Amino acid sequence: MSADRVCVGAIAGAFGVRGAVRLKSFCAEPEAIAGYGPLWTEDGARSFTVTLDRPVAWGLAARLSGVETREAADALRGLRLYADRAALPATDEDEYYHADLIGLSVQDTGGAPLGRVAAVLNHGAGDILEIRRAGAEPLLLPFTRAVVPTVDLAAGRIVADPPEASE
Repeated sequence: MSADRVCVGAIAGAFGVRGAVRLKSFCAEPEAIAGYGPLWTEDGARSFTVTLDRPVAWGLAARLSGVETREAADALRGLRLYADRAALPATDEDEYYHADLIGLSVQDTGGAPLGRVAAVLNHGAGDILEIRRAGAEPLLLPFTRAVVPTVDLAAGRIVADPPEASE
């Protein structure tokens, strides 16, 4: 995926019988997803204009341009949708798009390498960085100022102060 686009949502499947989809928005304000212009597939081969209908359990009922049947909507299940970065709002200081963090190198406060950010997870209690380490299990770090005091996008690195492992 191009750095010029950011993943803003995913299709969870069909909603109803007339081609609507259940859309999971990854935006801070879920309804904002419809205002980011056409949304693209990861490969950039297709784009959709999104029209929101209403909030539903685990997402939003939405219509996508060119999707007219339940079968067509259901065929899109699992598809991630990307917005042009230029259409997204600028981030505040100490605020980052997940896409900007993935791939950054991570080192501890002493400068020792810990690995690279493979994913940013959120299961409801805050963001967690998944750090891939050579020859070791992934390291999961809470994305808090106490554990991650420095994010330097220009240098492509994060400085982390991981909590001590308990036995």
